[in-house]
Amino acid sequence: MDNNSNLIQELLTIGLGTTTFVAEKLGEMGDRLVKEGKIEPDEAKTIVNEVLKKVNTDRGTVEDRMQQQLKTVLQDIGVPRQSEIDELRGRIDRLEHQVRDLENKQWR
Repeated sequence: MDNNSNLIQELLTIGLGTTTFVAEKLGEMGDRLVKEGKIEPDEAKTIVNEVLKKVNTDRGTVEDRMQQQLKTVLQDIGVPRQSEIDELRGRIDRLEHQVRDLENKQWR
């Protein structure tokens, strides 16, 4: 599952980079519109802030959907969940203990 969390982390990093890029381009566009006299500096700042707020809100939703889709894909291809691996480890430990008990009884 460690590789999967690395994949999720990489995807989220890409998303953060995209948000930074969008913020830079919005700022440039706002500056250009202010220089051209089409909007006031306060308007440009408000528009940029509103768009970035929406992008950040949507990013959280997108991240949640990405994680859910990744879980579904991993399940579909047969990658076990961590809880299933932990359960199997517990069963193996119990079986090993039972085998040791049987071996000890046999030697008595």
